[in-house]
Amino acid sequence: MAESSPRPLRIVCLASYFKGVEFLRECKRQGCEVILVTKEKLLSEEWPRESLDEIISLPDNAAPDHFIHTVTQLARQKKIDRLVALEEFDILTAALIREHLRLGGMGATTARLFRDKLAMRVAARDAGIPVPDFVHLLNYQEVGEYMERVPAPWVMKPRSDVSAIGISKLYDSEQVWRAMEALDRRENSTEQSSYFLLERFVPGDVYHVDSLVEGGRVLFAGVNRYGRPPMNVAHEGGVFISQTVKHNSTDQKKLLQLNRKLVSSLRLLRGATHAEFIKSAETGEFYFLEIAARVGGAFIAEVLEAASGVNIWQEWARIELNGGREAVEIKPTRKEYAGIALSLSRQEQPDTSNFTDPEIVYRVRKRHHVGLIVRSTKLERVTELLDEYARRFVEEFSAVMPPPERVE
Repeated sequence: MAESSPRPLRIVCLASYFKGVEFLRECKRQGCEVILVTKEKLLSEEWPRESLDEIISLPDNAAPDHFIHTVTQLARQKKIDRLVALEEFDILTAALIREHLRLGGMGATTARLFRDKLAMRVAARDAGIPVPDFVHLLNYQEVGEYMERVPAPWVMKPRSDVSAIGISKLYDSEQVWRAMEALDRRENSTEQSSYFLLERFVPGDVYHVDSLVEGGRVLFAGVNRYGRPPMNVAHEGGVFISQTVKHNSTDQKKLLQLNRKLVSSLRLLRGATHAEFIKSAETGEFYFLEIAARVGGAFIAEVLEAASGVNIWQEWARIELNGGREAVEIKPTRKEYAGIALSLSRQEQPDTSNFTDPEIVYRVRKRHHVGLIVRSTKLERVTELLDEYARRFVEEFSAVMPPPERVE
């Protein structure tokens, strides 16, 4: 009797937001059966349907338990080999599913380190990585002693949300006590003050390091600097800018070192990470801000690819499918500079055809957004173009929307 041919590797991808198109395409290129689990409101997005064998949709208000039940029912009919969260809010859900189905990959304990700003700060501090002074908004005495010891202003942050959601800047102890009282009046216990932390505000430039990890080792990392801190852009409006840090500079070397130490301290076996650090304007020291076990948003992946030739979505897919069986090597094809200018737009489909610089390598196609990515062998040229685009975006396109207090 002839032996049956082995079936393709089957991978299930969770996506509560529209992300990871190139990850899905690479999985199909590698010969996998690809199943996407997403929400009904996202079915009309431009998913690469030619690369998907099945799309399963859940109600827009589906809770983690609903995802777990749905994937469990799928596993009764089809053996699942890999399960990946393409988006921040699905990381813990995916970990819980892996543990329930006994699949390989990140478990809930590690996932919580990447979702809980308090847990990741404790881990980083214990590993000797500089972190702004912080306190859990839990014990009244500890909070009071912290405010006496650490001068204002402080930043109050939710432990689990992303970007600038739920973040506020406070200037005196009375504001902190009032904020805690207001939080504790919320009906949802997970939105009360014990789910927040207070942190010393450190003025300075914010940098991000985006990595690919296998076997606990950073295989690739790109270092970029934001034009303005993301919290400022979210609260005050304006143009989001991110660009490559000068190659072989002291800042780049220091951030790569801190990032490797951070990834090791959080015990990540494999995957993609997006870590943020702030460089104190007063001392020049780098402080850890936060890290996520995902690809950075705001078209950061496209900026990294422009500068290095490495598509981190595709390489992440290769790492996940390999599952540690063989050594993985990632080789950048160039060492140039790139950056993005991105803004909300008053126009639904803004026209950027009058931006004609030859350095433009990518135009953002997203409703009510305007964005351009540029690449050059010279960092100064990238900076010059981004500054010019930021000014023109404000004049021609920009709109301002206050950040949500909660995730929708």
